[in-house]
Amino acid sequence: MIIKKKTWTEGFEKILSGEKTFDARLVNFECKPGDTLVLEEYDPARRKYTGRKIEKEISFVLDTKKQKYWSQSDIKNVGLQIIAFK
Repeated sequence: MIIKKKTWTEGFEKILSGEKTFDARLVNFECKPGDTLVLEEYDPARRKYTGRKIEKEISFVLDTKKQKYWSQSDIKNVGLQIIAFK
């Protein structure tokens, strides 16, 4: 499946350079390993897409609602960090 998502310039540049090797999104769509994530650069100051795109194959999905390590109240109080590895 191909999934298209808006990405602001700062994040887009970090993904393009290879510095950022993950993405955090609300769980308001379905995706799974093997799907293609198309990130479309969006300039919020101009309120328009730039026309640049990056395609990435999804290799792992962490759905925090399905995790069993922390309580929902702990997550609400301190949040979660998403940590990437090289």
